Amino acid sequence: MTARRVVVLDHGSGNVHSAVRALERVGAQVELTADRQRALDSDGLFLPGVGNFHACVRGMRAAEAPRIVDVRLSGGRPVLGVCVGMQALFESSTEPSGTTEEGLAEWPGTVERLKAPIVPHMGWTEVDVPDGSALFEGVESERFYFVHSYAVRTWTLPEPTGAFAVVAPRVTHATHGERFVAAVENGPLSATQFHPEKSGDAGLHLLENWVSSL
Repeated sequence: MTARRVVVLDHGSGNVHSAVRALERVGAQVELTADRQRALDSDGLFLPGVGNFHACVRGMRAAEAPRIVDVRLSGGRPVLGVCVGMQALFESSTEPSGTTEEGLAEWPGTVERLKAPIVPHMGWTEVDVPDGSALFEGVESERFYFVHSYAVRTWTLPEPTGAFAVVAPRVTHATHGERFVAAVENGPLSATQFHPEKSGDAGLHLLENWVSSL
């Protein structure tokens, strides 16, 4: 079986080599690049992100990430956003910055500072996985590694009804001081607030699930 080709989009968001190595470990053929056509042609696109929401989104815009993501999704081609790469898929963030920067707005919602006694949330945390999750199959009861101060506290996308109910997004939650969105599976677009590439065997299993679906 030919290895699935995955592009880790290089938009200047810190050290992403751990993501490259993790994806290679689960059998993907991985390329770290900002090349638009390579990102469009790959079997899967991994959208990383660390640090400040606004700086991360500016880097994504410079790398044409909004257009790349839109074109891929319009063709049903998978995208996986991680950490701030997940946050950027929402409409906006309340994180302080000198300038206002909107997110990619693939999903409605605002990224807000966690209301918790200790912030940032840093460490291993259990997640509440919905039934039928493909991303978490086999690791539903595992813990994953989080490093963040902001998160989407409320999932606001209306649930489809009738014949479309079967394709309703599957939303995974976690708790640190309060409940927040830890992962989303929405057709070809998936995302995790935690770092699967830093989550040991459980994270590798999750990445393997994603790669095997490409």
